[in-house]
Amino acid sequence: MGTMKRAAITGVKEYSLLDIDIPAPKENWVLVKVKAIPLCTQYKGWMENIDWMTGHEAAGEVVELGPRSTKRKVGDRVVVMPLPSCGKCELCIQGEYIHCQTRPDIKEYTGFDKGDDTHVQYLVKPDWMLVSIPDGISYERASLACCGLGPTFGAMERFGAGAFDTVLITGAGPVGLGGVINAKYRGCKAISVELTQYRRDLAKELGADLVLDGSDPELAERIKAYTKGKGVDIAIETSGSNPGARTCIDALRRRGNMAFVGENGDLTVNVSKDFIRKGISVHGQWHYNLNSIPRIMEVIVNSPVVDKLITHRFPMSKINDAMTVCASQKCGKVMIDPEK
Repeated sequence: MGTMKRAAITGVKEYSLLDIDIPAPKENWVLVKVKAIPLCTQYKGWMENIDWMTGHEAAGEVVELGPRSTKRKVGDRVVVMPLPSCGKCELCIQGEYIHCQTRPDIKEYTGFDKGDDTHVQYLVKPDWMLVSIPDGISYERASLACCGLGPTFGAMERFGAGAFDTVLITGAGPVGLGGVINAKYRGCKAISVELTQYRRDLAKELGADLVLDGSDPELAERIKAYTKGKGVDIAIETSGSNPGARTCIDALRRRGNMAFVGENGDLTVNVSKDFIRKGISVHGQWHYNLNSIPRIMEVIVNSPVVDKLITHRFPMSKINDAMTVCASQKCGKVMIDPEK
């Protein structure tokens, strides 16, 4: 099969390009030539020399089929859904594959322990986990169906967000900015809370109705005033911070809905005051149901601002520069071109 480049963390603030064998597709898995790699939170591992999963988002072209693949053909343009899943359990069949508890042994299918990483030039994936890219849509734009738009889209689908709702999004990193795009496409009012001026400006450009500084001591009062004292209908926490979570809980109206999207650790809550007496519903939202693919692709195809979420592009040979930009937080979604 030949060899390919894989970007791996090899030191503090150091990515290196390693030569590894191109994996051969088995069973119903297919080989994808990667065309676009969106970056997510990998810069955190890069900053501390923690070689965790280096990439979980990608889009590309199917170039070879496994012997049991029936859902794809060579030449298909596809978005690669994150993580491997079994495709057979109840959750996978329902479209909630992200919560699969019987994931396949990735080494068995790829030849190495980190075979599900996407900072590569080629990867293998089960054929049913590949999403068709509509004609006329670039690989980069389509790849936002992963983390760029996916988690907040899933939360808004879950809550049935629409024109009668005010949606609060804490954190305006790439995921939170994607939340602004999703909220506005659905006709919601969107409130974005963010510490970084660059990202506050970008949230406004993407259509947020109210953009607030997360460090503002009057933050709670400003949200209360905007909602005429009622509180927001939906709150989505994407910052992964306790202050962001607390802002969401406190700003949510009675009987409102909240989703945790940003990865976080311990959080102190008052079950009675925060949840029971307000009657709110709180959910963990990792991704979205695969049955919603046509709807998220509608956002990608038709949103007039979705391309603005992508702010920087780098060749794979300059991935350390890309990580530097991600760590600065003066960016939206950063893209890597694996062919350069």
